[in-house]
Amino acid sequence: MARVVKVWDPLVRLFHWSLVAGFAANIFVTAHGKAAHRWVGYAVAGLIVLRLIWGIVGTRHARLAGFLPRPEAVVGQLTDMATGRRRVHEGHSPLGALMIVNLILTMAGLAASGYAMTTVTFFGVGWVEEVHEMLVVWAEISVVVHVLAVVVESRRLGVNLPKSMVTGYKTLP
Repeated sequence: MARVVKVWDPLVRLFHWSLVAGFAANIFVTAHGKAAHRWVGYAVAGLIVLRLIWGIVGTRHARLAGFLPRPEAVVGQLTDMATGRRRVHEGHSPLGALMIVNLILTMAGLAASGYAMTTVTFFGVGWVEEVHEMLVVWAEISVVVHVLAVVVESRRLGVNLPKSMVTGYKTLP
């Protein structure tokens, strides 16, 4: 018997899709180094700050306390995947949580290095630009892995994970 569970509150969903839009805009739409690119970067930085605050005061699944999974939970999920065991997590799975931490830290690094490049101290400094470019590549790889993992896990578990990030509800088997 399936049950429907409220998982992602509106702020978490707004953060997620706004971050997607901001990253996509700065990769595909805005010109690097131009005002629009910088303003989108500032918006992404603001989103991250808002999400961190919400991670302290927000709803149950939004909270960052205990967000990092224990190593045995990560190994357990990998074992489940290797053996075909279907264990559905109400919130983020252990690997999902690690990916979210990775993406938030990567986006924060992009915002920080992008901002640094606009300052007198770091303008034109090669290593800052290289860090920013490496983080862009890492973010692109991470996004592709994240999307593929969501699709694979949705099919493997029989849970429509993208739908839950749109509606806020997960239908759990």
